[in-house]
Amino acid sequence: MSSSPVAGSAATGPPSGPATGSGGRHATDRRRGPGRPARRIRPVSSGARPGPRRRRARYWPQYLAISPYYLIFSVFMFFPVIYTIYLAFQKWDGIGEMHYVGFQQFRFLWDDPVFWLSIRNTLVIWVLATAPMLFMALILAVLVNSTKRFTSFYRVALFIPSITSLVAIAIFFGAIFSNNFGLINAVLTGLHLGAVPWLSNEWTIKLVIAALMTWQWTGYNAIIYLAGLQAIPSELYEAARMDGAGPMRIFFSITIPLLRPIILFTVVVSTVTGLQSFTEPQVLFGSDASTNPNSGGPGQAGLTTLLYFYHTAFDTNDFGYGAAIVWAFFLVILLIVLINWGLVQRKERRP
Repeated sequence: MSSSPVAGSAATGPPSGPATGSGGRHATDRRRGPGRPARRIRPVSSGARPGPRRRRARYWPQYLAISPYYLIFSVFMFFPVIYTIYLAFQKWDGIGEMHYVGFQQFRFLWDDPVFWLSIRNTLVIWVLATAPMLFMALILAVLVNSTKRFTSFYRVALFIPSITSLVAIAIFFGAIFSNNFGLINAVLTGLHLGAVPWLSNEWTIKLVIAALMTWQWTGYNAIIYLAGLQAIPSELYEAARMDGAGPMRIFFSITIPLLRPIILFTVVVSTVTGLQSFTEPQVLFGSDASTNPNSGGPGQAGLTTLLYFYHTAFDTNDFGYGAAIVWAFFLVILLIVLINWGLVQRKERRP
């Protein structure tokens, strides 16, 4: 088969002289002669670029897939929280007509001795639980991080208390700390030390609640500290040992400074969860529910602020005052969290 003149000329080398005419123009465009810009070739597309509205419509299936969560959150969490702000300025028993009272609920709250007693009980229990809990969690994390065997078993063992039912834990602690038939008092009696009124004395009640919270959340915080310890480069420890640093010097000069962001996180989380203690005293002292429900035990020594809110709203049907209690307590929690944040941040900025 003979080739066409065009094919033959394309197969040969470039012409020796400048190309003229239409054929020369096409050849010059292909070879990008000196001084001439490259020819811009527009990519072939099936259509115009979609606009912002069309791009948003493309993700409607994904939005529809996650919409049930946001609908449930809006109906059962966001709306009730916003509604309690309105309810704090009303007097309402849950059935009858609402009556606007303005700031009278908060004025009564300021002079309410039971509210301040619940604040004091909550703060004492929080201090008794949080300080030893975070200290023991850090020590356990260091010990587990230094072991080479059974690390998975230790992690599971530390995490199990945090996923155990809080009601079951409270019933168990109520049984072992019982005044008459508790395991702790049985051991003390066997050692001729005398029984301790764990669930009837003002301070022992707080100690039992704090011990329950410490047992539940120490392992959880230890797992968080363990993750932070494993992120610290081992070269830092090796260099410190080569310089003659001992275990205590390494712990306070390397481990603690590098764990400060994680310590700040655990302090904030422990503050928020520790101040919201509710189920512990409610289950421990539920035996007198028929006479004085949700009172926090003898002398109201275990009456926390959330338990007082629950008692006011659902036992006495004063929902307006209950809303005022919970919002005032929210401001207290926010203030304590900001103070803790500032203290930890100040230590971190200190050279």
